Amino acid sequence: MNKLLYKPLGLLFSVLGGVLASAAFGQVWKLATGDKEAPSATQQDRKWSEVLIAATVQGAIFGLVKAAIDRGGATGFDKITGEWPGDKRDMDN
Repeated sequence: MNKLLYKPLGLLFSVLGGVLASAAFGQVWKLATGDKEAPSATQQDRKWSEVLIAATVQGAIFGLVKAAIDRGGATGFDKITGEWPGDKRDMDN
């Protein structure tokens, strides 16, 4: 039952994590390049290398933030309810 309660919380954490990751990426890109905005894939005046590097950095930041938010939320939920909301490792393997 408690795991069902975690679903809406997990969704909320994911949305907040996306906002946080987007802000973090914007700051990292600005610090690294001096540009206010990262290039998009469809900007004609940008080089392939710029677009692919931006996408790689963005993906890494989003992945890191998502993992941190998901793990923190699961850990907090476990501390409050005593029940881990996610997958458990199969100890038979």
